[in-house]
Amino acid sequence: MAERRMFAKTIVLSDAFLDMPLGARCLYMTMSMLADDDGFVNSPKSIIRQCGASLDDLNVLLAKRFILPFDNGVIVIKHWRINNYLRNDRYKETAYLDEKNQLELDANGAYKLKSEDVGIPNIGIPSIGKDSIGKNSIDNILSDKSDKQPQQRKRFVKPSVEEIQSYCNEKGYVMDPQYFFDYYEAKGWLVGKTPMKDWKAAVRNWAKNEKEWKPKKEEKVFQSTGSTIEKKEVDPETERMMREYGILED
Repeated sequence: MAERRMFAKTIVLSDAFLDMPLGARCLYMTMSMLADDDGFVNSPKSIIRQCGASLDDLNVLLAKRFILPFDNGVIVIKHWRINNYLRNDRYKETAYLDEKNQLELDANGAYKLKSEDVGIPNIGIPSIGKDSIGKNSIDNILSDKSDKQPQQRKRFVKPSVEEIQSYCNEKGYVMDPQYFFDYYEAKGWLVGKTPMKDWKAAVRNWAKNEKEWKPKKEEKVFQSTGSTIEKKEVDPETERMMREYGILED
């Protein structure tokens, strides 16, 4: 395979090319450098990672018809033969002969699929019209796009007092929604040291704990040193806060 690659000014300095994002242009150049001697590339997603481009850049090249896709994920540089001319002693034919047989050259020497409708010649400059791409071909190339994208965590939105009251009424909980709101508002809506993810779950736990605790439960209150300072009655909400901050021990 030849070590040198060339680019025609009629292609890379055309308005159609320069109107594309920088990432798409970089991806086109990198693919052209790594393609075989017939302009075929078998690993477009790997090249995307190599040059720091994105799948959106690949989509732009597909939409603008700078590259042509095949069902097996291989792509070909459309204007390869306009960009490059290799001597026979340096030329090595592509391994993708089936895909090559699906192509033909237009009047300007650019590749086109034999199944494409004959239209107005592009005079060596890629068309930016409403050319469509076979959905199956794109899906094949980008088949694992959704698998590789990390799932976005649902953003926590703190509830209003009215929402808390409505949820308590729905579940039949007897608790003070204003106290619940003020308590977690003061804590920055943290559960321990972890940001709250589900305020309804916090309400359920709050109501459950209140039901288990008996009002006016008598407890011993300790200082941080552990020495008993007094014996007094502690209401459930105060007990909750004292336990959380290590003031109250069993």
